[in-house]
Amino acid sequence: MKSLEELKAIREKMQGKVGFRKEEAEGIRVVVGMATCGIAAGARPVLNAFVEGVAQAGLNDKITVTQAGCIGLCQYEPIVEIIEPGKDKITYAKMTPDKAKEVIEKHLKGGQVVAQYTLSM
Repeated sequence: MKSLEELKAIREKMQGKVGFRKEEAEGIRVVVGMATCGIAAGARPVLNAFVEGVAQAGLNDKITVTQAGCIGLCQYEPIVEIIEPGKDKITYAKMTPDKAKEVIEKHLKGGQVVAQYTLSM
């Protein structure tokens, strides 16, 4: 069993990693579908890749990574939506952790949508 001080230290350390769950998000939001179908299709490693990649890129102050329930397109899971203020939402389908890394580099850092992974709606 951990002491209260140890638990507080762990909590503070982890808050930096789970700060992606802020509700009052401003700026870019990355939303990963985490309903049962998404999780079964591999959404958890995709979510982790976005959380880690955004943090490693030093973008936590500009980009919020969060999760949602059912997005309604089960056949395209794992689904990731990129929501930028003043722009149309971009929906990425059949994501993997490697694709997430590419989206972070090209879209989130470089501003270029990775069209080959998107859904045309």
